[in-house]
Amino acid sequence: MKKVNIGGVPEHFNLAWYLTLKNGEYKDKDINLRWHDYYGGTGAMCKALRSGDIDIAVILTEGIIKDIIAGNPSKIVQTFVETPLVWGVHVADKSSYNKVEDLKGTKAAISRYGSGSHLMAYINAENHNWDLEKDLDFEVIKNLDGAVEGLTNGDADYFLWEKFTTKPLVDDGVFRRIDNCPSPWPCFVIAVREDFINSNKKDLQTILDIINNSTVDFKNIPSIDRTIANRYEQQLEDVQEWLSITEWSQSLIDKKTIMTIQKELFALNIIPEVVDYETLTHKL
Repeated sequence: MKKVNIGGVPEHFNLAWYLTLKNGEYKDKDINLRWHDYYGGTGAMCKALRSGDIDIAVILTEGIIKDIIAGNPSKIVQTFVETPLVWGVHVADKSSYNKVEDLKGTKAAISRYGSGSHLMAYINAENHNWDLEKDLDFEVIKNLDGAVEGLTNGDADYFLWEKFTTKPLVDDGVFRRIDNCPSPWPCFVIAVREDFINSNKKDLQTILDIINNSTVDFKNIPSIDRTIANRYEQQLEDVQEWLSITEWSQSLIDKKTIMTIQKELFALNIIPEVVDYETLTHKL
């Protein structure tokens, strides 16, 4: 049985992976797919792809593009979630900041440099016409628990994270969400180490076929909203809202979108150059 390591964030977006694993669908095809939760998000998964700890990552689009350009020996093989990620702009509940403009020049908590929370802080700053050199400052907090500690203690002033994941913290009075900042592109892609693609094309295609078969009908799974609410400790109405605005994909991200993302990252000085579509993607 072929062992394959895959990583992703332990969030509701990835429930389809959990369900297909629980059903033994990969083992039925002689694949021992091992899921690894990455609480540190995109930056941690980029590091794991580089080191070979994982073969596949379900990862933020802008983060893996940045890291492939920086030398990560991986390729995007498919879009996973077609719709944008809605990032909440959060402050500590007792913070004196009430609107995004109050945050200009203050310190953003980020999981690590090159992470989604880091890149989206730039997008948020650009959206509000801030000076990207003078008005941005960062505090590395590793993960969501670190953000709670950092904002509560005043080590950082605000934090961008997926709004439905952080909603329980808002409901509990730990964070206040003062704005939303949607990513201007499909949020999650499936990235695979090049050496794995080259030596395991058949197994990779089988894995994608199984997950795509699940995501294409994901919203029609009976009581899926209640399953998500219970598993991720979220309010049912929040889950229903999230399901209504989220669409999965079963195809490779297109050239136009890749170029749009790169132009944005280049303009923000996040990547040093814009590269060819084929440098970032692999069509199976």
